[in-house]
Amino acid sequence: MNWVLSNLDTIGDDTVAHLAIAIPPIIIAFLLSIPIGWLVVRLRRPGSGRVSGGTGSAIVTFAGLLYAVPSLPLFIALPGLIGTGLQDPVNIIIGLTLYGLALMVRSTVDGLESVDVATTSAATAMGYSGAQRFFRVDLPLAGPVLLAGLRVVAVSTISLTTVGAVLGVQSLGSLFTDGIGRGITEEIVAGIVMVLVLALVLDAVLVLLGRLVMPWTRQSTVSKRQARRVLQSAEVTS
Repeated sequence: MNWVLSNLDTIGDDTVAHLAIAIPPIIIAFLLSIPIGWLVVRLRRPGSGRVSGGTGSAIVTFAGLLYAVPSLPLFIALPGLIGTGLQDPVNIIIGLTLYGLALMVRSTVDGLESVDVATTSAATAMGYSGAQRFFRVDLPLAGPVLLAGLRVVAVSTISLTTVGAVLGVQSLGSLFTDGIGRGITEEIVAGIVMVLVLALVLDAVLVLLGRLVMPWTRQSTVSKRQARRVLQSAEVTS
């Protein structure tokens, strides 16, 4: 505890550096997954043919396999591929974006494919163009699934960001490497706690944003709770 109180500035700097690296990949992965998911859904829709359907499934499979690539070797290999320095935070951001896509593409596809066909047909009958239907019908209805995937990406990214400290990139992982090197247990524990806190806070922020952006999901939850209470009351009275 004494070490923590004496090094609050260090913990604060590492936390800011951690967020500066972790937040961009989360946003970029989410934005890129939407057009990729849309393309996959288009390729896999009924009547598109075996080749198109197989191509769509291959895209999802390939995206998922990206997560199987070990993080440290990837961060080491990227500088040679894109011409950056080994300790450049850009390497970590690009690597984390790939991991985010690996998780987010599947969620986006699942969300868009979960939209009821009757609903999209009704939107088309009302005169919605393809773009209008996607942004005003498909995407909002897929929102809860997209949010669930984004929450997983956010927590995963916050955790993986620490790996960059092994290469000398500042983050909360620096507390691990420095603490292990100097034998300071309090520093290691402080790093673990701060990573957990960041993950929990970011997850809570995403849940709050989801409720603000998709208020109908909150109403749906309330309706389900009310229905459950009615059923329970009926069981009691019977």
